[in-house]
Amino acid sequence: MKDTKVALISLGCDKNTVDSEILLGQLARQGAVFTPELELADVIIINTCGFLQEAVAESREEIARAVAYKTAGSCQKVIVTGCAAMRYKAEFLAIPGVDEVLAQPDFALYDLRIPSTPRHYAYLRIAEGCDKNCTYCTIPQIRGSYRSRELDGLLNEARRLASLGVRELILVAQDTTLYGTDLYGGQKLHELLAELSQIDGVKWLRLLYCYPEHIYPEMLAEMAQNPKVLPYIDLPIQHSVDKILRTMGRKSSEEMLRAKIDEIRAAMPEVVLRTTLITGFPGENKKDFQALCNFIEDIRFDNLGVFAYSREEGTPADKLDGHLPEKTKAARRDRLMQLQQRISAENLAFKAGSILEVVVEGFEDGVYFARSYALAPDIDGLIFIPADKPLKIGDFVHVRIIETYEYDMLGEYYESAK
Repeated sequence: MKDTKVALISLGCDKNTVDSEILLGQLARQGAVFTPELELADVIIINTCGFLQEAVAESREEIARAVAYKTAGSCQKVIVTGCAAMRYKAEFLAIPGVDEVLAQPDFALYDLRIPSTPRHYAYLRIAEGCDKNCTYCTIPQIRGSYRSRELDGLLNEARRLASLGVRELILVAQDTTLYGTDLYGGQKLHELLAELSQIDGVKWLRLLYCYPEHIYPEMLAEMAQNPKVLPYIDLPIQHSVDKILRTMGRKSSEEMLRAKIDEIRAAMPEVVLRTTLITGFPGENKKDFQALCNFIEDIRFDNLGVFAYSREEGTPADKLDGHLPEKTKAARRDRLMQLQQRISAENLAFKAGSILEVVVEGFEDGVYFARSYALAPDIDGLIFIPADKPLKIGDFVHVRIIETYEYDMLGEYYESAK
């Protein structure tokens, strides 16, 4: 592997990004050099996503693109790994030009990880796998059962990331709120947050993938009193109608969701809530969908994403009656996003004139773009700042909001932040 030029195509979620970064570290230890140019690579690796059929289709397309470089470039070997590779190993091995289908990287080797995100933020995966067994999901089959990482290992990794310049750590897992239950006999996310906040250089701690039924008082108390923990919670509720939630295998109900959201907002009045939803799940009728719309109108999430239900072979939901046409599922998804677009625009309108602390993300066409605590990278909106003053990527500055849109805002530089 020494001096071999490797190109890595990483697909899917932020947890897959961490897999790719571990793989890069392992390859670097073996002497590989990396190139972003596929035509220059000796080896092309595709880290696939297998969560939805749309993602699997993208994985197939990227494999075909990589194989083409065996004739159009210098590629000698195409290697496939990741979630889709675990689901469709035989199929992928049968593709002409694919040389190997590998298991996922050795997750014990986090110390070899080479971050691929911008220098100022990184994902910290605090657990592997999932025990939920939601009827639509293949993750437990691919990733195995829920396994928390040791606290000391996480702290060591976080310190190393901070030493590389990371200012924002984004905690991820299939369910971050369950951290510690398998290792320490109870939920320990609040203790992990307290320990991480002691690391020099870390300014922001952000939580993603918090199942509402497992959010607990100590966690909310730590978030409310710890200035480094952002008042931002991602709640993947998927639906609000009880009968659909039951069929999905979820452990929540509309009453519980409303009560939990009230509890969160009481603990942190400034909290930003993000969620994800699935439209067109088997058995969802017009009344159910309208009830979901009404729920979203009532709750007024700050950020929201919607997936049309994807029929996944090998899942219990695949065998259910009442599957809906793709056109219906997509139309309901689009209607929900239109509703959220209006809600988001109304929510952001209240920000006009306010002064926000933001981290500068990038620069393009004479304009900087940035994020406040209310915006997670890649999934939420942006704040645009005219280049009246030179700024650096990763700088924390204050901006005054002068205009708001559906998802984004326009701000002007106000002052530097610490």
